[in-house]
Amino acid sequence: MTAPPGRGAAESGGINGAERAFRILHVSTGNVCRSPITERLTRHALAERLGDSRTGGLVVESAGTWGHEGAPMEENAVAVLLEHGADAEGFTGRELLDEHVIRADLVLTATRDHRAQVISMGHSAGLRTFTLKEFTRLVRAIDPATLPEARGPEGVVERAHALVQAAAALRGWLLAPSPEADEIHDPYGAPIPYFRSVGEEISRALDPVLTALTGVPAAPEGAGRGPAGR
Repeated sequence: MTAPPGRGAAESGGINGAERAFRILHVSTGNVCRSPITERLTRHALAERLGDSRTGGLVVESAGTWGHEGAPMEENAVAVLLEHGADAEGFTGRELLDEHVIRADLVLTATRDHRAQVISMGHSAGLRTFTLKEFTRLVRAIDPATLPEARGPEGVVERAHALVQAAAALRGWLLAPSPEADEIHDPYGAPIPYFRSVGEEISRALDPVLTALTGVPAAPEGAGRGPAGR
């Protein structure tokens, strides 16, 4: 299977091709700010933790419910990614399509409205669609010892599927303290300090998710990355 135009090599192959990969789809409105930041921070962190340019069988994409098809990422979003050491190269915006939802094993949205829009598209998306912050809250309550070990790409994919199932089972039991707690607000048109705050918010929410997915915590600042640094 050929990777979609403008997407990185990490998307085109997981284990023995994309058919064996676990696909993560990040969704926001325009696909030029929040979801691109989340997509590229996720890819960057996975490569650091797994030491694998193909992210160990995890394929990470993004799209927008009102996606600016073919548009570049917002300049301030690019700046935030560079500050985090992530790569914005080659990104182009996408309109969210049925095929994206059908292929995704996990959909993480910026807001509850985005989540509702994805679920309304059908395709049995309800049990695999969460806001990013909602998924973070649920993941924190899951005992890592109950998940398969992430040994090699196949193990990472198996662990990811188990994590989504466990999170879906907890959803009705671990409610947000307020609706606001599950929202990441749109920085579109805002100055760089606001973009930075959104980038930090996304990064903090991603950290426990990526640890749960890979079984590998983030390395301390300045420590080695990938298998050699673990």
